[in-house]
Amino acid sequence: MEKISFSNLLDKQGLSKDILSNIARETGLIERERLITATDLLFAICIEASGGTVSYNDIAAQIETGGGESVSKQAVWKKVNISCLDYFKKVLESLIFNKIDKTEIAKLRVTCRYKRILVQDSTIISLPERLFYFFSGVANQSTKLCNARIQGVYDILNEQFISFSIDKYSKNDLKAAPELTLEQGDLSLRDRGYLINDEIQRHINAGADCIYRYKNKMCLLDTVTEKPLNLLAMLKNKSFLDLKVKLNNKDKTVVRLVAIPVTEEIANKRRMKAKKEKKTPPSTEYLKLLSWSIYLTTILVEQANYKEISKLYYLRWRIEIIFKSWKSNMNFDEIHNVSQIQLLVILTARFIMILICTQFIFRPCKAIVKKIFNKNLSLLKVTHYLLRHTSKIIEIILELSEYPFQKTETMKSLARYCSYDRRKRINFEQDMNTLFPLS
Repeated sequence: MEKISFSNLLDKQGLSKDILSNIARETGLIERERLITATDLLFAICIEASGGTVSYNDIAAQIETGGGESVSKQAVWKKVNISCLDYFKKVLESLIFNKIDKTEIAKLRVTCRYKRILVQDSTIISLPERLFYFFSGVANQSTKLCNARIQGVYDILNEQFISFSIDKYSKNDLKAAPELTLEQGDLSLRDRGYLINDEIQRHINAGADCIYRYKNKMCLLDTVTEKPLNLLAMLKNKSFLDLKVKLNNKDKTVVRLVAIPVTEEIANKRRMKAKKEKKTPPSTEYLKLLSWSIYLTTILVEQANYKEISKLYYLRWRIEIIFKSWKSNMNFDEIHNVSQIQLLVILTARFIMILICTQFIFRPCKAIVKKIFNKNLSLLKVTHYLLRHTSKIIEIILELSEYPFQKTETMKSLARYCSYDRRKRINFEQDMNTLFPLS
C-alpha cells in the first residue's frame, strides 16, 4: 500500500489531511513543517506494525518507499515520543466513532430488541523484560516474566469496536469489569472471569441485560428462604434447569439460572482441561458440574427460553475469533526491546489496522458478497488475506465508495478465497441470522 492510498483511505473515513494535521498540532507531534509529516509517520508505523517486529530503520525505509522524503532512523526515533502516542490515540478514537456505512444494522434485525450486543474479552502478550516495571508479570528469584493484558470490547450487532485498553498483567478481568460503559438497551455477553454480583446489579440499574457463565463455588440463594442452594443436587435427574435465584450480595439481586447438559465428549474435554490447569486436583462436585453449561442472566423467560439463552451466549465466541485473527496474522507477540512509549505506539498502530480490516472492509464486503455470491465471508480469512496483500486494502475501500454492491474483480477474489468452506458446523453469520433475522 502506498502512502497516498493510505491517505485516501483515511480521507474516506472522515480523516482528511487537514484534520490529521490539526490533530498533530493539538497533540504537539508537529509544531512546524518537517521532513517527516504526521501522515508519513502514521502510514509507516501502521504498515510495519501489522507485520510483526518494528524497527526505526524499517519505518524510515517505509516512509521513503511510500513516497515521502529520505529520512534517517534517528529522525524517526526523535518523533516516537509521548506526543506521537497521543496522536495515534486520537486517530484511533476518531476511527472507532466513525461509520463507513450510515445504515444502522441493528434496525435491520427486526426481531432484536437490543441496541447493542457487547462482548468483552482479554488476551495476554509477552513483553521484553525491560518493561517489567510498567507491565509486571510473574517473578521469582531466577526469572521475570513481563506481560501486558489487552482488553477489547466489540458490538457484534452493529459490528464495530467500542474500546481497547492496554493494562498491566495484574489488572485481571474482575478489575476491568466495572469499566464497561453500559447504556439502556444493551446486552453484554461476558465470561465468568468478569462475573461479580454487583456487576449484574449494575446492568439492571442501567436498563441493560447480561448473560454470564456460572462461576464454581459461587453462592446462590433460594428466592424465598435465602438459604444457599445445592446446585448439583438440583440438577440430578433433570434434562435442564431454568429458575430464579438470589445472589449473595447486599441487594440480594434476583437473577435467572439456566443449566443445559452438554455432550459427553464436551464434558470429557472440560474435565481434562480442568485437571491440567488446576494446581490442586479439582473436586468431584466441580467435575460433575462440567457436564452442564450453566448461565446467569437478567433476561426474562418470556423474552428468551433456556435454549435461546445458550445460543445467545454462544455469540460471545466472536471476540475470541477476533483476538485469534490479531494474534495469528499481526504477530502480536513479536515485540522487541522497546520502551514503554514505543510499545504503546506500536500496539495502537495495530489497533488502527484492526479497525481498517474489520470495520471498514470486512463489514461492508460481507454484505456485498452475501448478496451477489450468496457466500458468507470468514473474518479470519479476510484478515489473513488483507495483511498478506496490503495493496488490496485501498482497492477495496475505493471500490466500496465508487462501485457499491457491484460484482468487481476484488469482490470475486474475496468470495473465492475468504468464504467459509462448506461444512456441517454452523458459522457465526448463520447463528446471528437464526437469532436475529435481517429484514
